[in-house]
Amino acid sequence: MKIVIIGGTGLIGSQVAQNLRARGHEAVPASPNTGVNTITGEGLDAALAGAKVVVDVANSPSFDDAAVLEFFQTSGRNLLKAEVNAGVGHHVALTIVGADRVPDSGYMRAKLAQEELIKRAGQPYTIVRSTQFFEFMRATADSATAGDTVRVPSANLQPIAAKDVAAAVTEVAVSDPDNGVIEIAGPEKIKLPELIRGVLAADNDPRKVVGDEHARYFGTELTDTSLTAGPDARLGKTSFAEWLAHNHK
Repeated sequence: MKIVIIGGTGLIGSQVAQNLRARGHEAVPASPNTGVNTITGEGLDAALAGAKVVVDVANSPSFDDAAVLEFFQTSGRNLLKAEVNAGVGHHVALTIVGADRVPDSGYMRAKLAQEELIKRAGQPYTIVRSTQFFEFMRATADSATAGDTVRVPSANLQPIAAKDVAAAVTEVAVSDPDNGVIEIAGPEKIKLPELIRGVLAADNDPRKVVGDEHARYFGTELTDTSLTAGPDARLGKTSFAEWLAHNHK
């Protein structure tokens, strides 16, 4: 089966492509550096010809509120239109757990707008909402650093390893459309300051981590339930300790 992965050369997409090939499918990574651009439409029709499934794991190159909204709306419209023309039977999109619970975040509003486009398009679909990736913890620390102090919300996250995200997305891609939302998450709920301290300690990074309930994350304050998954979420296998053991600098 031909499956096109939009964003297929990135962190998740490249692993999804590898997983699909291991199952015997024709996995086609599609991104600007492979000649496929969902913003301009360049190469899109040719890439989707004969595809049965499209997996969209692309991300905006800019996190500016207006730019990220424009990216997901334009990319989504172009991609869904091309899928209809190509007769694609299943649209799979990766979005974020809690996108509908943190309206102060421009990025989350953009992901919610992406979901609404998919639901209205008339294409069979499955939306996979994931919690934050362990792999983004270092970038989160850097973005919250002032001097030698990292100030982050004191709320719980439920982070997941990228390989577990890719495994879940792969499984959805080879399954029938759900026409709904599936949540995936890591096996543990952990306070964000604890996560950041663990990453920095593994890197021998001396920065001090401070938990602050009013600190902002993606532009919004968090509670313990803002970005954690519901009781029906599919849980990844990799714990934070296991991930750290294999991914420290």
